[in-house]
Amino acid sequence: MKKHSYSGMILLMSILLLTGSCTYSVHTSTRNLYNELVTQVEMQQVFPQPKTFINSIPKVSKDSIAKQYEAQKNKSDFNLKSFVLTYYTLPPAVSTTYRSDTNISVSTHISRLWTVLTRSDTSSKGSLIPLPYPYIVPGGRFTEMYYWDSYFTFLGLQTDKRFNLINDMVGDFAYLIDKYGFIPNGNRTYFLSRSQPPFFSFMVELLANVKGDSVIVRYLPELKKEYAYWMKGSEQLSKTNRAVKNTVLLENGQILNRYWDNDDSPRPEAFRTDSLNALSAKQNYKSYYRNIRAACESGWDFSSRWLKDGHSLKTIETTNILPVDLNVLLWNLEDVIAKGALLNNDTVLARKFRQKANIRAKLIRTVFWDKKAGFFMDYNFKTQKHTQRLSLAGIFPLFVPLATKDQAKQVAQKIKNDFLFKYGLTTTLVKTGQQWDYPNGWAPLQWVSIKGLNNYHYNKLAREIAVRWIKGNVEWYRKTGKLVEKYNVVTGIKGQGGEYPGQDGFGWTNGVLQKLMYEYHIQQ
Repeated sequence: MKKHSYSGMILLMSILLLTGSCTYSVHTSTRNLYNELVTQVEMQQVFPQPKTFINSIPKVSKDSIAKQYEAQKNKSDFNLKSFVLTYYTLPPAVSTTYRSDTNISVSTHISRLWTVLTRSDTSSKGSLIPLPYPYIVPGGRFTEMYYWDSYFTFLGLQTDKRFNLINDMVGDFAYLIDKYGFIPNGNRTYFLSRSQPPFFSFMVELLANVKGDSVIVRYLPELKKEYAYWMKGSEQLSKTNRAVKNTVLLENGQILNRYWDNDDSPRPEAFRTDSLNALSAKQNYKSYYRNIRAACESGWDFSSRWLKDGHSLKTIETTNILPVDLNVLLWNLEDVIAKGALLNNDTVLARKFRQKANIRAKLIRTVFWDKKAGFFMDYNFKTQKHTQRLSLAGIFPLFVPLATKDQAKQVAQKIKNDFLFKYGLTTTLVKTGQQWDYPNGWAPLQWVSIKGLNNYHYNKLAREIAVRWIKGNVEWYRKTGKLVEKYNVVTGIKGQGGEYPGQDGFGWTNGVLQKLMYEYHIQQ
């Protein structure tokens, strides 16, 4: 039987809530009372969407709400939803007023959407972290700025020459780094325990291509701070303590990185789902929560990449895995810091980070390369074996590029033979019902794959992927007037799977599609 823990107590409380048999002892702490209220609201599904309550804005202080809750909760006429509506302002419903005009070109539609998806919040409101400059949100249920989404949104903004908005958003991300020491998953307080795939160095490079190399020097302090975040804990690594936070010590004494989350409790944005799933997980509660959260930091939430048995979320083991894509992104961060230091005439720092980048590049070409499969794979540092999960993460070493010519040749062949379908590239080859698995295709991975293949002169294959992806996006738009978060690359319909319905909008889909249509001179 599992040991009782704080997380376990939450689960027990949740079960009692579900059965209607909850009898709580009196809490002496207003914080505990407030947490009890949150638990009640989420477990009883007072609102259909779990983000509704945590995105609500308290009308009075949390202490005041907790005291009112204590005074009212045991009354016979107490109604939980009425209580919430009294003390909170709910977030506005997703707008349904915007109507697409399918008679105009898709490119024009995307250009018009930038204004629809732009937000400007400079004052603190509930869980939303205010930002100094305007920013783009993905759309649908995602009403905040997300980290890695934004880079791919930038591609469309760049195509449309919306350079001021790119500049503003880079400024917002720099602000978050300066304030918190890293870029959170999104600008919500409940995301402050984790980041997302580190694309800030790519954002800075993109902006530098517009405004000049001085941009890299300008953001060098923030680039260094982000690197420090991802390497935090590395000084504590040893042969008896091989993994600390996002860092992992290899058998050869070198360091690579994994995804992690500093919290090990149910996610506020999926509290009920996490609490119930933990009951049947094949690990203790805290471990399960941390692995779920770490998968969210990866952006691939969820995928067979992180599942021990390759199929069931109950076996999730994200924190045991060294992801190939994460380490490629961190190589780029090291590389850009080295460039920035050189531009800033700091040769010592430049040499230091050039050495770090060179070491990581060699590790990427060796640790993650599976000779038998002829493909880059994630590496389980606990078993010291590749995970044997083929996914589009394996093309990231071509994206920067770091792969050898022979490795690139084998990867390109695998992409063509196994991943390419009528409407683009599938994320993995395994159908699990998770959204980052077959048959779903995602815009960022199409872009990474296309750019990676072009880097090694597989231009024909890259173009074929682009044409198929564009075709699927446009066909769905003509049918529905919508561009969506993900697509089924076999049938061309809106992608399914995951813990929430597919979303419209959609930031990175718009960005990648706009860029691809421009790059390949395809007008739709």
